[in-house]
Amino acid sequence: MDRQDGPRQGGLRLVVLGAGLIGGYVGGRLAHGGANVAFVGRPAQMAVLAEGGMTLTDLEGFRAEIPAGALSLASDPAGLAAADVVLLAVKSQATESAAADIAAHARPDAAVVSLQNGVSNPERLRALLPGRTVVAGMVPYNVASPGPGHFHQGTSGAIALEDGPTAAALAPLFKAAGLALDRHGDMRAILWAKLLINLNNAINALSGKPLAAQLAIRDYRRCFALCQAEGLRLLKAAGIAPAQLGALPAQRMPFVLSLPDWLFKRISKRGGTPRIDRHARSSMAEDLAAGRKTEVDHINGEILALARKLGRAAPVNARVIELIHAAEAGAPPWPADRLWRELKALRT
Repeated sequence: MDRQDGPRQGGLRLVVLGAGLIGGYVGGRLAHGGANVAFVGRPAQMAVLAEGGMTLTDLEGFRAEIPAGALSLASDPAGLAAADVVLLAVKSQATESAAADIAAHARPDAAVVSLQNGVSNPERLRALLPGRTVVAGMVPYNVASPGPGHFHQGTSGAIALEDGPTAAALAPLFKAAGLALDRHGDMRAILWAKLLINLNNAINALSGKPLAAQLAIRDYRRCFALCQAEGLRLLKAAGIAPAQLGALPAQRMPFVLSLPDWLFKRISKRGGTPRIDRHARSSMAEDLAAGRKTEVDHINGEILALARKLGRAAPVNARVIELIHAAEAGAPPWPADRLWRELKALRT
């Protein structure tokens, strides 16, 4: 939970640690809105921004450009010393190394806000950073990079933060930036609901298609539905009720995803699913395209971890993890009908 002292309220200094797609977009929007934001990231990331600055766009037509000279950029984690709030946006597999950098360089009273995928990162951070304020967060939307330094929000939704003094201090900055923000007391329910949605990241990556095109094909949606249904059964057995993030309860999503294309399209047009522009791809698909290791072990892997805890199996998500690791090694995309047959045979 957020400690009650929270960060200092006046003129908050924010440092984004991990200036990839999510960190770049959220931090860039906050900077454009007038917040005091610095970025700490990999040298290659910082070099791109130092050369051409940032371009920020979204599916509603928003566009802003921040020149390189207006950005505070560093590849040395010593830049964390300036932070009142660290916005942590590294991949889940980098949580331990990021926590070590925070412990070494950030002030003890600097709050850490996890904007990462998965459900375990806030607790991992609390264990790694004892005595520090760690705030759970969730970014619901996809961010893609159409070009160097260009961050594009391709799906809709509001960022969620664990309620407390840190979220209260950040709320005016998010409002000034035009970033929708919801504050929640029960972030576990929010994080599990987001994870259920993120189970499509792997299906999208295996399809080789943009999100909108992938979700327009029933067999790909049915693969996503199988992953969700398996997760929902395990969550029910564990007594965990995921939050409702959109127009439909999480428990209804496998049914809706499995509907014929014409009916799914009609429900989508009526607001039953989040808006997605034609360029959006999942972060996992972006990682595959760039030759990076994906977060599949921290997304679908959360379902396997829950299954092991309950003494059960999760064969569909286990197979998806295997397929993503094969894709990381160079395996080609899967046609929808073939992937559906592969996973359907494993459902329990």
